[in-house]
Amino acid sequence: MKQSMMMGMDSMQKMPLSGDTDKDFAMMMKIHHQQALDMAQMELEHGKSPIMKEMARKIIAAQKEEIAQFDQWLAEQK
Repeated sequence: MKQSMMMGMDSMQKMPLSGDTDKDFAMMMKIHHQQALDMAQMELEHGKSPIMKEMARKIIAAQKEEIAQFDQWLAEQK
C-alpha cells in the first residue's frame, strides 16, 4: 500500500503544471483519487474486516464517479 502511495505522490510531483489552477487541480486530483482506488482495491483483495471492505467498496464507487467528472471537465477544456 505504501508503494502505491509513493508512486502517486511521485506522479503528482513530476506532473508538469499548466499554470491554469483549475486544470492543474483536476489533473492532480485524478492522480490522488486513483491512489485511493488502488488502496481500496488492495483492501478488497487482502483485507479481512467486512467493515473495511465495505468502506473500500464505497470509496471505489465515489472515486470513480469523481474521476469521471474530472475527465469530463478536462475534455471540455481542450
